[in-house]
Amino acid sequence: MSKKSVLVTGAGGFIGFHLVNYLKDRGYWVRGVDIKDPEYQASAADEFRILDLREMDDCREAVQGMDEVYNLAADMGGIGYISGAHASITFNNTMISAQMLKAAYDAKVQRFLFSSSACVYPQYLQDVPSVVPLKEDDAFPADPEPGYGLEKLYTEKLCEYFTQDYGFQTRLVRFHNVYGPLGTWDGGKEKAPAAICRKVAMAKSGETIEVWGDGKQTRSFMYIDDCVEGIYRIMRSDYSGPLNLGTDELVDVSGLVDIIAGISGKTIHKRFNTNRPQGVRGRNSDNNRLREVLGWEPSIHLSQGLIPTYAWISGEVKARAEREAGIAHIPTIAAQ
Repeated sequence: MSKKSVLVTGAGGFIGFHLVNYLKDRGYWVRGVDIKDPEYQASAADEFRILDLREMDDCREAVQGMDEVYNLAADMGGIGYISGAHASITFNNTMISAQMLKAAYDAKVQRFLFSSSACVYPQYLQDVPSVVPLKEDDAFPADPEPGYGLEKLYTEKLCEYFTQDYGFQTRLVRFHNVYGPLGTWDGGKEKAPAAICRKVAMAKSGETIEVWGDGKQTRSFMYIDDCVEGIYRIMRSDYSGPLNLGTDELVDVSGLVDIIAGISGKTIHKRFNTNRPQGVRGRNSDNNRLREVLGWEPSIHLSQGLIPTYAWISGEVKARAEREAGIAHIPTIAAQ
């Protein structure tokens, strides 16, 4: 029996890179596609193509010969990025999402997974830190995050219409704040856990770091290993409606700093800056439907997942400092 061929778009990015590894470990033949190579390590994909999925011809090339498509490609980043680039993000993601869906349908792909986001949820339900966990049905009446969240919401509906009208098998995943090693940690597109890990790694014990917002805004965060496991389980399920994929372990941003400082072993003081973007006041995942559909939910606690995440980012910070100082970086090799 031949291997099933799968496409992972966005394979040069954080989640896509890890998903390629996950699928390879399970015996799939994997094609990775992105507009760029992976930043930190070479892809494990059987084939990696540099394509611009804003172009329909490139979408058709990407899906050729594929049995399944995991469409993770998107123009995205942390709150500082997505709140300041509405036009380009909305345009780029509309072109990628709609054309990949059509190309996959035309190519008779068996299943198509669309990576959506908790940014689809109404802002009026997320205006206090003690937020009620968000259920899938809460997305309407709609008031999503401008730009990025709006595109995700209407592409979810487009996927649903392809299923209803054409019988095309689609799966919809609403990610809630994914973090872990090999993710963007600097440059403006990083998310809160990575940004705070970087700031703590760069600080000396007793120093003060800047924290965006007043520190009271709340989120739930999901470790990358749980994320790729959940993606795969959702693709394999018979459920075509949107599903939250996140933890329901709520933490405020000030508490997130405390956890990371504790892992680092440093005493870290906080200076809150309410003039910087901070997003909604509270966001948490309701996992009841996920448990009903899959009999599973993410289980890695934030305090566990941040240990390898901080270790990796701290290593990257040290390596960059050594490069800038002209010192050769020699990786640590464990004793045999």
